[in-house]
Amino acid sequence: MSTGTTIDANGVPDSAIPELVIISGMSGAGRSTAAKCLEDLGWFVVDNLPPALIPTMVELGARSQGNVARIAVVVDVRGRRFFDNLRESLADLEARNVTRRIVFLESSDDALVRRFESVRRPHPLQGDGRIVDGIAAERDLLRELRGDADLVIDTSSLNVHELRAKMDAQFAGDEEPELRATVMSFGYKYGLPVDADLVVDCRFLPNPHWIPELRPYTGLNEEVSGYVFNQPGAKEFLNQYTELLQLIAAGYRREGKRYVTIAVGCTGGKHRSVAMSEKLAKRLASEGVETVVVHRDMGRE
Repeated sequence: MSTGTTIDANGVPDSAIPELVIISGMSGAGRSTAAKCLEDLGWFVVDNLPPALIPTMVELGARSQGNVARIAVVVDVRGRRFFDNLRESLADLEARNVTRRIVFLESSDDALVRRFESVRRPHPLQGDGRIVDGIAAERDLLRELRGDADLVIDTSSLNVHELRAKMDAQFAGDEEPELRATVMSFGYKYGLPVDADLVVDCRFLPNPHWIPELRPYTGLNEEVSGYVFNQPGAKEFLNQYTELLQLIAAGYRREGKRYVTIAVGCTGGKHRSVAMSEKLAKRLASEGVETVVVHRDMGRE
């Protein structure tokens, strides 16, 4: 790992040079999970970048005026034509005073064989041989890089959540993992959202559709929203469901889940679900959850 304070040959002060993490290791050992974890922590992640282009990526990040402060690059045997360039790139980064760390994902042969067999995919280096032949070839190819690694994580007995927890421990600092929520209103007559994690049914409330003066409007209208929340049970439902979401959110954070989609439905997705989604999103935002509201079916009729 290199440190220092200089201005490089291109006139870029090292205060602008992004932090760099290189993720590598055995195929099937969890590189994608590790990369996704860093992406969720706000890193700019590039998968399978040829090693010769790593210094160029760092330079582009340095010129982004602070918009790209942390870069993670996944390097693996899929780019083996370029793998010989990695040591030269690392030397270039050292000369530029780039702070970099190498994370190496390791796993036992038995665990790797089980993982490849479970997904019925060949090892990228096995060719006409067996999976174990590909694993042996990959270990030989990566031996030197493993020796240079700043962090080696053995995932033989880790599940996805445990690997994410280890990455969080190394890269999240003292901050609690953020949870981002999408609150989506929808109409049941158009079908459930396929990406919903949680579904809320507002059809227990009277439908403003049957009030002639409210029918033309949507749940974004104050009169419609007022009508919905003046109905028995509406405010109580909002309060109690918000409390339930606080419990769920704490569990999601512990399990490393950072994104949740909450689908709020009514018959047509125009009145009740829209009004409830807006109120629920405001409650979540007040609890520190980064929240986006989407009205999937509003205006569809």
